[in-house]
Amino acid sequence: MTEKKKKTLAQSMGITRTVIRDPEESDIQLREDRIGRYFKKYLNKFVFDEFSPKFMEQSKAGDLMKGVPIPLRKKDLKAFAGGEGLPMLVIAENMTWVMGCDPHFKHTKDYVAILSKLYNYKLYEGMMKEGRDAAERGAMDDACIHFRAALCMKPDYLHAMYSYARACRAMYLNSRNEEYVGRFKAEALDYFELLTETHPRFAQGFYYLGYAYLNMGLYIKADLTWREFLRFSRNGKDKKEIRTRLQQLQGPVQIERGYNDVMSGRYEEGKARLEPFLNSQFNSWWPLYYYLGVAYEMTGNKSQAVASFKKVLTMNASHLETMKELVAIYEQEGDRENRRKYEKKMELIRKTQEEDQKAFKKEIEEEDKRLQEQEPENQEPEFIEDVKEESEEGSGRKRKIRRLDKK
Repeated sequence: MTEKKKKTLAQSMGITRTVIRDPEESDIQLREDRIGRYFKKYLNKFVFDEFSPKFMEQSKAGDLMKGVPIPLRKKDLKAFAGGEGLPMLVIAENMTWVMGCDPHFKHTKDYVAILSKLYNYKLYEGMMKEGRDAAERGAMDDACIHFRAALCMKPDYLHAMYSYARACRAMYLNSRNEEYVGRFKAEALDYFELLTETHPRFAQGFYYLGYAYLNMGLYIKADLTWREFLRFSRNGKDKKEIRTRLQQLQGPVQIERGYNDVMSGRYEEGKARLEPFLNSQFNSWWPLYYYLGVAYEMTGNKSQAVASFKKVLTMNASHLETMKELVAIYEQEGDRENRRKYEKKMELIRKTQEEDQKAFKKEIEEEDKRLQEQEPENQEPEFIEDVKEESEEGSGRKRKIRRLDKK
């Protein structure tokens, strides 16, 4: 008789959704840095020097300090060079800024090693707390930099992962620049996903990830994600809100499944799912008519397909994919006049879009350059609530988190 395999803690609690990403995707020191371009301007505030032999001899991290450049602000230079010296916590804060601005900096690993030996977990908790304090002032660059530094110290640190994703979310919601919004939105989404994969019992990760999917029109993913939230959350108010959202999602989820049927070649199933919604509150959704048009076309009902595609164009007059479908149908039917009609429309729309895109691209690039070079004004405060330890795996303890400037 084979020995029964012992279950992990997660498995014993019914948690089977465990994902382990490669470090190149999960470690902020290794993964692509989508948003670092907006923080590197702060590195201009630092100059670099080295620890003195005497200082290294007296420090318990002295063996790690040799040859490592130390970041100093201009105001620190006199104290660092003078007899009174510079408190190590000031140097630690400077290292925090450098790591947070550029996790790929070649000495980030050295800073992590030094700070870990001197302060252990207390320092990255302090970084996170500094970040949250900055977020409450609306100083979101400051907040983001501290969260990123904490993630350099501990890539799977729940508090920093959640706070960083929340900060990125707040920052893209506050911007109108397409490039900036795209980068911060992608980073927020990726970190909410990574958070739920790394800490699958932490309910708030699923709460915000569900909204991210909803805003992208990914209704099935939003539905599944919010069901996980309900499974783990103890917040009655939030659970009531999400139950209402799930009720509202029932129709969109079925419509998206219909879209998926059509895209997968299950045209009859797609029609069966989608046709009931023609007489519903969702009959103003142009994609409903587009996918039904494709299903009709592929099942031989060309007249209904044409009617559906023309309906799309009354709602979204520049939808090129719909025009391509109409051109294909008219070409098959030998209707040269209508085929040329839509080909000309497509040519005109493409030309207009290219011109608009060119002009808009220049404007976006100029604004994005300004965002990279200038420090932003404070935005609306972002209050990131404390994470209860009871929501974390294998921990029932509560521990007070201190700022960097507190011993």
